[in-house]
Amino acid sequence: MDADGELNLFPERGGGDGGSESAGVSMTAPLAVRMRPRSLSEVVGHEHILAPGCLLPRLIQTDSFGSLLFYGPPGCGKTTLAEVIAHQTKSRFVKINAVLSNVAQLRDELAYARRRKDSRTILFIDEIHRFNKAQQDLLLPDVEDGNVRLIGATTQNPGFYINAPLLSRSHLFRLEPLSSDDILKVLRRALEDTQRGLGNFNCKASDEVLKALAGICDGDMRRALNALETMVLAAGGNSELTEEDVKVFAKERRVRYDADEDEHYNTISAFIKSIRGCDPDAAMYWLAKMLSGGEDPRFIARRLVILASEDVGLADSRGLLVANAAFDAVERVGLPECELNLAHAVIFLATAPKSNSATMALARAKEIVSKEEIRPVPMHLRDSHTSLNRKLGNGQGYIYNHECPNHISGQEYMEKPVCIYKPTNYGNERLVAERLAFYKKIKKEIQNGQK
Repeated sequence: MDADGELNLFPERGGGDGGSESAGVSMTAPLAVRMRPRSLSEVVGHEHILAPGCLLPRLIQTDSFGSLLFYGPPGCGKTTLAEVIAHQTKSRFVKINAVLSNVAQLRDELAYARRRKDSRTILFIDEIHRFNKAQQDLLLPDVEDGNVRLIGATTQNPGFYINAPLLSRSHLFRLEPLSSDDILKVLRRALEDTQRGLGNFNCKASDEVLKALAGICDGDMRRALNALETMVLAAGGNSELTEEDVKVFAKERRVRYDADEDEHYNTISAFIKSIRGCDPDAAMYWLAKMLSGGEDPRFIARRLVILASEDVGLADSRGLLVANAAFDAVERVGLPECELNLAHAVIFLATAPKSNSATMALARAKEIVSKEEIRPVPMHLRDSHTSLNRKLGNGQGYIYNHECPNHISGQEYMEKPVCIYKPTNYGNERLVAERLAFYKKIKKEIQNGQK
């Protein structure tokens, strides 16, 4: 065990020789540590990067890889893959946790690797996204010179957290959450393995029970194995796990949802797109996930206010009123009751007709302002509240619309008119389009009559 409780399969200077066996793992170590694969053939899942013919297995087989970055959620096997790679390539393995390590320790490990060029060093940095720019820059010379082969593991998008020079020198592999079937295989193996697993407890469990356990672990193998160990220890030897045991354990389940990190942004993205796509079922699911994960309801309410104008808009202008009312309720009522107000707004917006005409009109207007010469305000529209302004000619010729038939004066409000707002025919905006067509017709008749 190293200082942070992680297993060093290849002990030496906090790392070690990849040729050593892992059979000496203490049975007091957590089940998830004891059951870590010792070869690539024991790794389950990740067919998109580990299937025959894929790049990663070929790089490992030929020992021809440089630096690697593994990006994926907790418990998907990033550390396991790094240890398996070191073992199969007989590399010296040094593990650093970016949260617990400092620049001095990193310098020491890099200096030691330079002196040990005869033994290829794999430097595994867990949670590498926690390293700041200076710490990441410190790695570059030794990575570039081949003194170490870096394997970085991150749960966060590397494009946001990893320096561009380091990212460009690494092969990036994305790992997905493990499927329930993949987790089921490992749980079955752990339950029956007498050497590293729980086989000596002689505890039974059907595939249905193990799959139910896998299903509440969100693709996290570590969580699934630790849950199995807890349940077996609680049940005792010569027992049988039941679905009721899983239900009891599931009461303590915590939804994986990290505020201000990838899961936060991915979930809110799915939420907004579900409402935009008129799918209230999906929208309510993502809402429930966010609320269960501890998301700030005010953040959700703010996004609904934005969406009400961006995606529902003039097709049903009540959407903005409902979203604003939900935001006000969140502020006044608070959790847990305000969840009902959010649900009300979500279903209303998801089932409302959609129009992004206001969004597009704003974008078009901004484009004209930024790319074309700024247009002067026509004289008849300029402010005429002071005697000086009136002497300058401001406001001369302006016609007050309310004194005109149909409240249309026929005047232009730009020296060179341009079409910016284009209404859709969805929902209430169809009536807006009809009114605009009527206004345009009256205006043209007035202007023709003045010629």
